[in-house]
Amino acid sequence: MSQQPRIYLSSPHMSGKEQSYINDAFETNWIAPLGPNVDGFEREIATYTGVADAAAVSSGTAAIHLALRLLDVQAGDTVFCSSLTFVASANPIVYEGAVPVFIDSEPETWNMSPDALERALQDAEVLPKAVIVVNLYGQSAKMDEIMAICDRYGVPVIEDAAESLGAEYKGKKSGSFGKFNVFSFNGNKIITTSGGGMLVSNDEEALRKARFLATQARDPAPHYQHSELGYNYRMSNILAGVGRAQLEVLDERVNARRAVFDRYVKAFGNVEGFDFMPELEGFKHNRWLTTLTIDREKVGFTPMELIDTLSAENIEARPVWKPLHLQPLFEGAKYYTHAEGNSVSDELFENGVCLPSGSNMTVEQQQRVIHFIGEMLKKKSLQV
Repeated sequence: MSQQPRIYLSSPHMSGKEQSYINDAFETNWIAPLGPNVDGFEREIATYTGVADAAAVSSGTAAIHLALRLLDVQAGDTVFCSSLTFVASANPIVYEGAVPVFIDSEPETWNMSPDALERALQDAEVLPKAVIVVNLYGQSAKMDEIMAICDRYGVPVIEDAAESLGAEYKGKKSGSFGKFNVFSFNGNKIITTSGGGMLVSNDEEALRKARFLATQARDPAPHYQHSELGYNYRMSNILAGVGRAQLEVLDERVNARRAVFDRYVKAFGNVEGFDFMPELEGFKHNRWLTTLTIDREKVGFTPMELIDTLSAENIEARPVWKPLHLQPLFEGAKYYTHAEGNSVSDELFENGVCLPSGSNMTVEQQQRVIHFIGEMLKKKSLQV
């Protein structure tokens, strides 16, 4: 293992302003959950995304769970979900005893395939209660097509924008298209509150219910009374202060990550067998992570060989998400491919790599990553 300092895939990047919001919470003794920072963070996220309201919660997973509750998802119902994503996108389906049906990606955005979604809806004997569309690695799905399909069938959309805050689709902010929209502020995200999430919607009445459910569903009574199941899902006032400071520099963070992506493309964009995640016209990718696929026949090494080589140099890289339809947890779940005999998600998992992409990664650190990838390419070309 190299003795050089570790280069992480995506580490937290503080702005320096977080402490002032935290200090204010301490000085005013708003230490318990909720408070002015929570209220302010909710308003500011809603304003940034152009949506009516937002509810700050403990995680993106909690936000998805609340969205499913608000849509009355119950045991035995089905919910469609992108397959190429982190397990947190689908776990809340199972929390409610519902059944996930997984939808493949398409190659142009790596996100949910409208073709696969259409076939899944056509096949459904009973329509799903919701469709969870994930915006993978910071790029929106083809929301026009997906929303049109779901509207035609009368199925509400939950837009899982956990990775895509700051991205845009045809001039609108990612996380503003669904009936409910979800952001994550986990430590590795483009902005962070250490841990936390946000449920966003134009349905202000529904978000009032979400806040009720997220605070243990306590009925309005002088004593502790509960008529339905609730959760301890609200964000703390201290963490919301961190989020407010982070949100102030979100656009800077997007620009920094896009610059990281551009440097990788400048170094390797002409390498036959390296194909970076596309960005279609009308889309603005936040480049939360720089991702690419590797053709082992053309470059002479596999994605895992690249990951292992970088790891030996104390550099973190990872495979693309393992599709949920391949996870043991969801063995036997229905899965609709992009086209007959063509599972795009499987291909992306088999050939995909995520490179270090942090907005706080220095140019020198990135050059170190580029150097070792270049050395691999040189070695393989000499062996041919």
